Amino acid sequence: MRPDKSLTAFDLRLYRHYRVIHGVRVAFAFVLTFLLVRLVEVPEGSWPLITLVVVMGPISFLGNVVPRAFDRIGGTILGAALGLIALKLEPWSLPLMLAWCAIGIFLCGYLALGKKPYRALLIGITLSVVVSAPPGQIGTALWRAGDVVFGSLLAMLFTSVWPQRAFILWRIHIADFILRFSRLQQAGLSPNLVSRPRLEAPLQQLLGDVVGLRKLIVPASKETHTQKAIFEAIQTVSRNIVATLELQINAWWASRASHFVMLNSHTLLDTQHMTTRTLEALAQALLDGNPQPVKRNGEALAEIAGELRQLVQERSTGQVETAHIYGYAWISLELVRQLELLSQLMVRALRK
Repeated sequence: MRPDKSLTAFDLRLYRHYRVIHGVRVAFAFVLTFLLVRLVEVPEGSWPLITLVVVMGPISFLGNVVPRAFDRIGGTILGAALGLIALKLEPWSLPLMLAWCAIGIFLCGYLALGKKPYRALLIGITLSVVVSAPPGQIGTALWRAGDVVFGSLLAMLFTSVWPQRAFILWRIHIADFILRFSRLQQAGLSPNLVSRPRLEAPLQQLLGDVVGLRKLIVPASKETHTQKAIFEAIQTVSRNIVATLELQINAWWASRASHFVMLNSHTLLDTQHMTTRTLEALAQALLDGNPQPVKRNGEALAEIAGELRQLVQERSTGQVETAHIYGYAWISLELVRQLELLSQLMVRALRK
């Protein structure tokens, strides 16, 4: 997909309710599979339905469909083979059959803690389904194995039809994060307040939400063929600016004397306004797919950073009266540096 694709109002509405859409998809697939099983009169017909729900339920994004499809098929075939061998061993020796099953489940448990846990899960599920057939009923076992493979293929088919894209959901959530961050900064550094607002809970909630976006990084990277390191870097900078904002608010309200001095500092106020405009440009760029306004704001941020460095170095001027002002200016400079880095990373993430 094109990383710079503009998001329409329909996209925003659809992806803000992606869990509902996925639930509808699974329900639709279940109904169609049920009708197919009834019309064809598939023996052991409950197993395609069970497999469909187990396999399809956790998957909704395009970036997960293809790799997990191979995990499904590979795990199902291997589990079915292990189960059929176990049924062949049962007439000869039940202890030998149990030992074989134990080896298969050991393999399932061992691989479940590795890089392919989904494939390992399907090995165990298919093995359990096949060996639970009545003793000597190879036909029943074969039907169950085939039904599990059939259910896996149907799950892959239905998941591939109009799949959701993790990169679009990531863009929407990051844009929401940036706008919420901007509102919290304006509330915490507002010149119209006479006392410090209580923003600890919203800041913690904001930090928790951005940490939760890590699950979208891998499928988003696969969908856009963008380096995973770029998404990881954006994730890191996003966490850092939340921590920096908390420090900035602490310095802004550290003392009454320094607070009044900072209210009259044009450089610090210009920095706040420029930061707000940069955040709004970043959020809009994520929705529009156009990083050009972000580049222009990056140049303005560089000028602000120069003014802040000069302010921090003015140790002997009368404008700088307390250590809290130096601290606030330094933290503001650090936030500007992080926003510059975030702007550069966003431009790379939205590049064709």
